[in-house]
Amino acid sequence: MISEERQKLVLKNLCIYTEAGINPNGYVVVKDGKIETIGLMESFHEKDWSGARVIEFPKGMNLIPGFIDIHIHGANDADAMDGTLNSLETMANTLPMEGTTSFLATTMTQDVESIEKALSTIGQYIESADQTGKAEIIGIHLEGPFISEKRVGAQPIQSVKKPEVALFKKWRKLSNDQIKLVTMAPEEDENFELVRYLKSENIVPSMGHSDAVYEQVLTSIQAGVNHVTHLFNGMRGLHHRDPGVAGAALLHSELMAEMIVDGVHIHPEIVKLAFLQKGVNHIILITDSMRAKWLEDGISSLGGQKVIVKDGKALLENGSLAGSTLKMIDAINNMMNFTGCTLQDVVQMASYNPAKQIGVLDKKGSIAKGKDADLVVLDEKNQVMLTICNGQIVYSNGGVTA
Repeated sequence: MISEERQKLVLKNLCIYTEAGINPNGYVVVKDGKIETIGLMESFHEKDWSGARVIEFPKGMNLIPGFIDIHIHGANDADAMDGTLNSLETMANTLPMEGTTSFLATTMTQDVESIEKALSTIGQYIESADQTGKAEIIGIHLEGPFISEKRVGAQPIQSVKKPEVALFKKWRKLSNDQIKLVTMAPEEDENFELVRYLKSENIVPSMGHSDAVYEQVLTSIQAGVNHVTHLFNGMRGLHHRDPGVAGAALLHSELMAEMIVDGVHIHPEIVKLAFLQKGVNHIILITDSMRAKWLEDGISSLGGQKVIVKDGKALLENGSLAGSTLKMIDAINNMMNFTGCTLQDVVQMASYNPAKQIGVLDKKGSIAKGKDADLVVLDEKNQVMLTICNGQIVYSNGGVTA
């Protein structure tokens, strides 16, 4: 990883995907970790930026906001459930290589002791660690253990628990109030007590690993559910006599839908179907990646379970999909290839929508004056050339010297 002291930085000759629209030939000025100026090259004067570091890019480069991965378990042999600061640091240092500049460290269904250790460690990291020069952990995604035993997927069934407000409050305190999103099966939540509590506290209640029938989904939406975890995976699927969770997610605009677009978890044509139905405003691209990401194929683990990774596909010994090895840059390129959508569309689905959904759009998720300088330069093949986290160049590939 490449790190440097914060300084005024000027990036020029770029097609910039700003919050207001596309600037086909412009420049951005970064100061003290924030976006200070966005301008057109026709108004750029070198003398105005004496003392700043100016990086000039070749024609055909795009500048986009950094990706926000709100559902990621691990990468590079590290996992949020390891319960160690070192594993969190490894994830934060690795993710800029794929254009991710901030993320929700995601837990999973395990025994209470392991969950509490992970939550406490992540909360401690967010509160006390120096997060400059790497991807920023901006909260926690609690996936499980309040899920359906019928839809556990790769989550250990022996550790599944009924939703419990008192237990969640304990965990929230342990995390230093860093839980931003909770994946649960609302049909298991008596009188939707946990859903209603989450909604009242501005924590996202997400339907996932759920066996709810369509009518139960509707009542869940009324109670406050507004998000669906990894659409089509770990849920009652679409059937012509029961729309299920998947059908409800496609039909109801109240529900923001996560998608793992690796070509494995969802068939490319179903990705296209979902995009045409949900639209760019209601999809969030995620990786749901595990520790095997950025490693060679072989034996790995997830939640204490053995995982076999072959050709980038991760399976438990029983054949269940065990998360992914997907990189965010590949997710956005797959999305464009599968659906025909534009780079502007995937920027919304990988940066803007997640920031809006978890309440950080005031500082992240788009390129706008005053926001955090979380920026990614893509080359003409939409590969990551440069990643900037909070104003610092942390990854460089393709000839740009940091």
